[in-house]
Amino acid sequence: MKTILIALALLQAPAGEIPDFSSPWTLEQCTQWALDHNLTVASQALAVESREVEKNTAAWAFAPSVSASASENFSFGRGIGGNNTYESGNSSSFGANLGASMTLFDGLATPRRLQLAKLNLEAATADLESARENIRVNVAKAYVQILYNYEIADVAREQLTIDSLQVERLEGLYASGKASSADVSEQRASLAQSRVTLVQAQNNVRTSLLDLAQLLEFPAWEGFAIVRPVFTVEDLYLGTPDDIYADALGLRPAIRAEKLRLEGAQKSVQIAKSAIWPTLSLSGGLSTNYYNSSFNTKGFWDQLNTNFSQYVGLSLNIPIFTRMTTRNSIRSAKIQAQSQALQLRQAQQSLYKEIQQAWNGAIAAQAKYESALAAADAAADAFALMTGKYENGKATLTEFNESRNRVVKAKSDAVQATCEYLFQTRLVEFYRSGVLSL
Repeated sequence: MKTILIALALLQAPAGEIPDFSSPWTLEQCTQWALDHNLTVASQALAVESREVEKNTAAWAFAPSVSASASENFSFGRGIGGNNTYESGNSSSFGANLGASMTLFDGLATPRRLQLAKLNLEAATADLESARENIRVNVAKAYVQILYNYEIADVAREQLTIDSLQVERLEGLYASGKASSADVSEQRASLAQSRVTLVQAQNNVRTSLLDLAQLLEFPAWEGFAIVRPVFTVEDLYLGTPDDIYADALGLRPAIRAEKLRLEGAQKSVQIAKSAIWPTLSLSGGLSTNYYNSSFNTKGFWDQLNTNFSQYVGLSLNIPIFTRMTTRNSIRSAKIQAQSQALQLRQAQQSLYKEIQQAWNGAIAAQAKYESALAAADAAADAFALMTGKYENGKATLTEFNESRNRVVKAKSDAVQATCEYLFQTRLVEFYRSGVLSL
């Protein structure tokens, strides 16, 4: 049934579901699309609606129930007549009843069920926000991976340009007899390897775009690209895991949902205890009837008026022995409350572990970022010196290519460290403030 409801919800989604790839997408656009089209979020939204219906049902439990009934009976042959004597003949009777009843006291079970329904609705709403948070984090992570692959492709493209120019230079030197054919062949091999590296980098870009497109539930993704923001990696005050955890406890909807479910479990214990108390109910109604036979001379409306009656009554139900069902219901509710308390503790412990890992990852990424930038600068300086030595004939082509390869690796490491540091620090900030941005 839930699957059918989700399908209907998707069919009734707003028009314009075909994504527009005429321009690159920002992180905000990707995130909003995911929130609007993700099936997990849609399913959780339906759960919120279901809890809203349950709350409405619990609220209307205070109102009286009203019902009406009518019956028409036909009798053939010997039977009791209108004067309460047996007689032969055909007869018919008609009766109508309108009644209402309501519970005056049920051990406070009804108001507690309404309180429980409200807690369940709040917990479902928190679950929905938690699902949205997970989507935001996953989209940001996939977005950063694409940025990293873009940067690596740029490094490979730059290296291909350098190798192409170097091949042209050596071919000119070979033509003038200042370079050997072995040098030209070696450089052409380096150029071919650079082409392979670029193709691999471009494939990585395409694969990461596909990963994000699948995460966004795109029906098609050809032409999809993202905006490459100009971001700065600044030093953030990371604080300590305990400080971050203290801030996160009040912000994380997953923790709030578990707390609400614990309150609901405790409310269920009170509801189970309500069955110990007597139940007092009030009822009342109106009724009339009509009897038709050959011996009855009164008309239809006269009989309805004569037989019209009203009634009102109180009913008290005192539980004495329920074969231990009430006692066991209370015990089961208490066990469920204890289980929910453990789930809350487990969720809190999981959150603290996540924060520890994010904080440790940010510290490690910061150190890696700083060392990678230093290594990239050093490799660039060394390559500049090697280029001068090579052009003056004081270094071999092999030494030149080795120095160049070190520059390429250092640049790639720096790009990776930058993207990793960017995401890890933003993740720590997300735990602290609940806001995730690049």
